[in-house]
Amino acid sequence: MDVKKELDKLRREVEYHNKMYHVYDAPVISDYEYDMLMQRLKALEALHPELITPDSPTQRIGGTPLSQFAQVEHQVPLESLMDVFSHEELFSFGERMDHLLTEPHDYVVEPKIDGLSMSLEYENGVFVRGATRGNGYVGEDVTENLRTVRSLPLRIENAPEKLIVRGEVYMSKSVFRQLNAEREIRGEALLANPRNAAAGSMRQLDPKIAASRKLDIICFNLQYTSGVTYRTHAESLDAMREMGFPVVSYARFSSIRDCVERIEWLGEHRNELPFDMDGAVIKINSLAQRESLGSTAKAPRWAVAYKYPPEKKESRVLDIVVQVGRTGVLTPKVIVEPVRLAGTTVSAATLHNQDNIDRLDLRIGDTVVLQKAGEIIPEVLAVNKDKRPADAKPFILPTVCPECGSPVARDPDGAALRCTSPECPAQRLRNLAHFASREAMDIEGLGISVCESLIQSGLVNNAADLYYLEPQSIAMLERMGEKSAANLIAAINKSREAGLARLLCAFGIRQVGQKAAKVLASHFHSLDELMDSDRERLTGIPDIGEITADFICEWFKNPQSRHMIGRLREAGVSFESREEQKDRRFAGMTFVLTGTLERFTRDEASEIIESYGGKTSSSVSKKTSYVLAGESAGSKLTKAQELQIPILSEEDFIRMVD
Repeated sequence: MDVKKELDKLRREVEYHNKMYHVYDAPVISDYEYDMLMQRLKALEALHPELITPDSPTQRIGGTPLSQFAQVEHQVPLESLMDVFSHEELFSFGERMDHLLTEPHDYVVEPKIDGLSMSLEYENGVFVRGATRGNGYVGEDVTENLRTVRSLPLRIENAPEKLIVRGEVYMSKSVFRQLNAEREIRGEALLANPRNAAAGSMRQLDPKIAASRKLDIICFNLQYTSGVTYRTHAESLDAMREMGFPVVSYARFSSIRDCVERIEWLGEHRNELPFDMDGAVIKINSLAQRESLGSTAKAPRWAVAYKYPPEKKESRVLDIVVQVGRTGVLTPKVIVEPVRLAGTTVSAATLHNQDNIDRLDLRIGDTVVLQKAGEIIPEVLAVNKDKRPADAKPFILPTVCPECGSPVARDPDGAALRCTSPECPAQRLRNLAHFASREAMDIEGLGISVCESLIQSGLVNNAADLYYLEPQSIAMLERMGEKSAANLIAAINKSREAGLARLLCAFGIRQVGQKAAKVLASHFHSLDELMDSDRERLTGIPDIGEITADFICEWFKNPQSRHMIGRLREAGVSFESREEQKDRRFAGMTFVLTGTLERFTRDEASEIIESYGGKTSSSVSKKTSYVLAGESAGSKLTKAQELQIPILSEEDFIRMVD
């Protein structure tokens, strides 16, 4: 078998199916068949790594983390558009075009995707560079992150020698909802909207993170092409689609009045689109006429962006209910008479917290004004107090958890009320996933989907139940089997010896993450010694403040915590400290790490520093003792030089340790 020919054939086949799925929305094989093709390609490349090419579909998973983004000067500026907010302004734009253009002209109307604008460069059909819009003239090089976007073609057949395309990277609404659900399970802050999520993903220094965000791209303009010319914008869009780009949908009209009708139609159907859309764009179709119209200092004269006003509706409050989230936060939710809003029927909206209820002066029976935040999440904007009935009832959040009856506590740094129980049914999935995570007990194979299956099947109610599982029960779960069950049991058994630091982190005690857990494990020989300690002893430990000490004491006093600890003890989980304090040579010192290290990852260097009694920080200040600078160190190095803080090379650091 000619391996190179086989690889080329497989890559062409995978790219063909990528194009049918992402560009034409017409897949011809099942997801399973596609996955099998991809697995075959990966296996063959693993056997012949010397034949891997940068444009291979397998290279979309993300490569080496980047230390910082290089600057890219755009060959063709990425201009912004002038915004209009009314039909009158649209008609004024049409009149202006009629006055400036002496020949007949037509328009193209497109949806305006709410994402992150990109310049995409191809040479001889190969994707070579991608950059953010930046200031329109200079952007950031995010090529490696863009390679992870599956809908972006990395190679184009029969392409011109040089090609520059403009597109919009976005996160689909479905992926956004899934990502936020997973972040909620892990206790992370929720992302505000798909646009911010896409922008943040593109600016991740680690391409693997960008790859995990499942971003998409839609192209909407041909910036530059060598050797080929097009008469109209519509022609160029059609050509781009033929090349394999996912291209924005468009419609052509000869009058501005017809354009307005199309804009209204798009507004009515925008909720059916997979992406967020914050407006519609009207462009002159003729490229020659665009050239003659030119641009102002800020925007082209031949296009405008119509921004849709946010839709608002009134509805009557029927009730206020309280839900317990997967992080234990009590969230009040208003139940309203169903009302059609931004394309969907809304019967409930979040109220966030008690402070927000008090600010709105919201009562059961009130009439409220509703709007969808980011066109997705219903929220209460205001109360129409002119319609308040005489029997409207004020609302106060409960003092105990409605799910388990445990006391609730207010966050010291915010307005949220939180259930204090580690065994609260509403928190099971989040707590179990955290317990098994890499920074905690590191149980390989116990991801969120397996945790969900274990809970839904009734096999696990809390983390202690993991150590009483039997392989035959696990093997019966969906997408599991005897081998997977055996591997999971082996990983669970291995975690019994993880040690005190990992166990403390796994408990999910508030403000006790990896670092605090290691500090506690270095001061206490066992979990029993820590449990017997008082607040005064805890606050005497460096990096353990009064609030953290209170959280620790409260957690260990909780009967449900004691019950779980008892079952872990019976299961043979080690309560002993594994923290080896070699010496205290870095005691009282704070290190900041910047740039790319050759001999260590940043986590490994941090562990070494902490093992000698030091600590690390993410920012440089006057309190910083040393800055450990690797290759391509950025602004942190500059600040350290300004503050005259000692800077260590990797060799200096190794000498300090040795």
